[in-house]
Amino acid sequence: MFKKNKEDFDCLNCNHKVIGSGYTNHCPKCLHSLHIDIYPGDRSAYCKGMMVPLHIFYEGGMFYIMHKCVKCGIEKKNKTSDKDDLENYFKTLEAEK
Repeated sequence: MFKKNKEDFDCLNCNHKVIGSGYTNHCPKCLHSLHIDIYPGDRSAYCKGMMVPLHIFYEGGMFYIMHKCVKCGIEKKNKTSDKDDLENYFKTLEAEK
């Protein structure tokens, strides 16, 4: 069950000011997120760990980001947004090689 939450937040990874749409769950600049939901939008996860982007993949006609929590290790997929800076993400990956 999805619960829409329109929340603005400052990214804890890169400090980017994120303007929420009600469906926003990650920073569009660095693609990091927080482990705050058990089900999308419920804000009921106790962990609150940083979710790092592992990779981006295409499935069922959509692009997704696979996130992994650095605190508890859970992995979750999240839809990309048209506001996501995917070009910057891929440049960062290339620079890390």
